[in-house]
Amino acid sequence: MSIKLDKYDRLILHHLQEDARLSHVALSERVNLSPSQCARRLQQLENEGVIRGYSAILDPQALGMDVVALINITLEKHQENIAAAFEKAVQERPEILECLLITGDGDYEMRVIAKNLQEFSRFISEHLMRMPGVSSIKSNIQLSQIKARAPLPLLDIE
Repeated sequence: MSIKLDKYDRLILHHLQEDARLSHVALSERVNLSPSQCARRLQQLENEGVIRGYSAILDPQALGMDVVALINITLEKHQENIAAAFEKAVQERPEILECLLITGDGDYEMRVIAKNLQEFSRFISEHLMRMPGVSSIKSNIQLSQIKARAPLPLLDIE
């Protein structure tokens, strides 16, 4: 279900994607609304689930996490109980930053982070290979990040 956004909603969301720490006053100045109108719209966007939360963007390398990998997983059987067990196991692993159910080659694509190749290898052998239903694992190590966390193109849509 898509929520109808007007120009002001899109502007609010656009500016929050750039800086979620903006005060209501600063945000209202950028979108040409009063602080109370801006706060009311912001609350509505939160209540409707358009804004799911606020978070800090951390630099993994500054924290000693140097290996990022994209991993394609194929399950042995396409049964609901196997997929559910696999997805539950995925939720329990903090190394898995993202996991997507996909079409095409494989069943799932995940983004995994580790401190180094040794930890990454240990994650694959001790955790990923032991997850329910896994029959194939193909991994690609990230060399560099060209684009990350791009804001949604809200000003270009109606």
